[in-house]
Amino acid sequence: MSVRKLLVAGAGQMGAGIVQVSAQAGLEVVMIDVAEEFVAKGMAGIEKGYAKLVEKGRMEGADRDAALGRISTGLSVDAGADADLFIEAAPESLELKSDLLGRVAAALRKDAIIATNTSSLSVSALSALVDVPERFVGIHFFNPVPMMALVEVVRGTATSDKTVATARAFAEAVGKTPITVKDSPGFVVNRILFPMINEAVQALAEGVASAEDIDTGMKLGANFPMGPLALADLVGLDTTQAILATLYRDLGDAKYAPCALFDEYIAAGKLGRKSGAGFYAYG
Repeated sequence: MSVRKLLVAGAGQMGAGIVQVSAQAGLEVVMIDVAEEFVAKGMAGIEKGYAKLVEKGRMEGADRDAALGRISTGLSVDAGADADLFIEAAPESLELKSDLLGRVAAALRKDAIIATNTSSLSVSALSALVDVPERFVGIHFFNPVPMMALVEVVRGTATSDKTVATARAFAEAVGKTPITVKDSPGFVVNRILFPMINEAVQALAEGVASAEDIDTGMKLGANFPMGPLALADLVGLDTTQAILATLYRDLGDAKYAPCALFDEYIAAGKLGRKSGAGFYAYG
């Protein structure tokens, strides 16, 4: 099965990014969210992303216009009920995703593939919410989607080989490199990455070094393109804390227990780039 039409639920940073790269690759895409203001914000981000590509000479104006013409929006699954592939890009809340997937499974074509972009929840557990678990798969993009080359294709306990193959082909079609992983807490990247971020936050809490020096140390000493604290700001401190809490719950390893400093920043409204301040100030 090849994917020609995509339905994405969630117009936030991840959902809009998936829509952007998919429309650019020639797919017809429907983006939905719970309120028009969220959809409008997502579209504004996509338009800004394309504008940057045109400005840098990496995209022709005509191609930008064609890509935008392949995107439609709505507030209901019905807007894209005939899609070949559905991807949910809702916040990392089991309750939110459960409600969404239950409604989607009833509205989509029975042969459509249903995917989650979750970065930490169990794909197998989420697949139990739909009546076709063999066509349920994790398709985990990385943030920011237009820049990051990797997609983790996560096989749940019931995911069929055909579904995995279709998910991998879709990832390749939108310009990404897929890796296939089994359904395990954190999959591959986050299982390794988030303890490092947590340790960087702990080092900051203990006054080992400033945020700038911690990040400079990891960039120049480990050749990372971005320091772990700047990365936490990009992901969002609330999202980072939630992912760590999920990993700690599921793996039971103390290295995943979120550093208490997260609570202080989140309580102060310092969530990272999206709020204008986190470990660094933005504006």
